[in-house]
Amino acid sequence: MNRLQLVRAEIDELLLTQPNVQARRDGYVHLYGVAQNCALLAIKRGLDIELCTIMGLLHDIYTYKFEYVKNHGVLGAAEAENLLKKLDLFSEAEIELVKRAVRNHSNKKTKHDKYSELLKDADILQNTIYRSEIEVKHKDRLKKVFRNFGIRMKLKKVKITKIL
Repeated sequence: MNRLQLVRAEIDELLLTQPNVQARRDGYVHLYGVAQNCALLAIKRGLDIELCTIMGLLHDIYTYKFEYVKNHGVLGAAEAENLLKKLDLFSEAEIELVKRAVRNHSNKKTKHDKYSELLKDADILQNTIYRSEIEVKHKDRLKKVFRNFGIRMKLKKVKITKIL
């Protein structure tokens, strides 16, 4: 197995042992969706496709492992580091790159390094495409991502209605 397959196997194991069926389903959709977006953006931006895909798989590891969202970027960075060190296939520089991106991904308003920015963009893209009924946050960032792919569109505010 290659490195990406080994990380996927770890994520699959984590999600398969998640007792909350809804969290498990959401985890598969979100983590694999963000990973795929990371790969596409990495190709477009000339960054390391494998590491970007791994960042996408690991970015919300803490959320889906512990069903805890508060401060999940910082806590998830430590989880990602532990997992990558356990696999013993990644250099310290690669682990630091992934860890930094995971730590920074929730801070969408602050500019960080190009890998952190890619992960933020992939996360926003997945949330917008998959959960289109939710109001689009960070519209300027999302417009830049769409322009990255040559897509021009107007983003309108969507009113959220409660379903009883």
